[in-house]
Amino acid sequence: MTDVVTLKAETLNGEECWDAVIKKDRGNDGAFYFGVITTGVYCRPSCSARLAKRENVTFHASCAEAERAGFRPCKRCKPNESSLRD
Repeated sequence: MTDVVTLKAETLNGEECWDAVIKKDRGNDGAFYFGVITTGVYCRPSCSARLAKRENVTFHASCAEAERAGFRPCKRCKPNESSLRD
């Protein structure tokens, strides 16, 4: 079993965030969001969309921060809405 480390938004680390995105880690949903520069979309770490290239990904502490950076919410994972887990 893999250990899951939930990230704190105040201490976003690009490598840890990227690792959570690769693993589609639901434990980090709400801790941060990632934006894909080539599509202009931001997602939850657990989004089931195809994995983007690392050089096209940015990390944000909140939905508002991602939207201020020019990204729109993903229509698949709906990061700006409550998750089923909530």
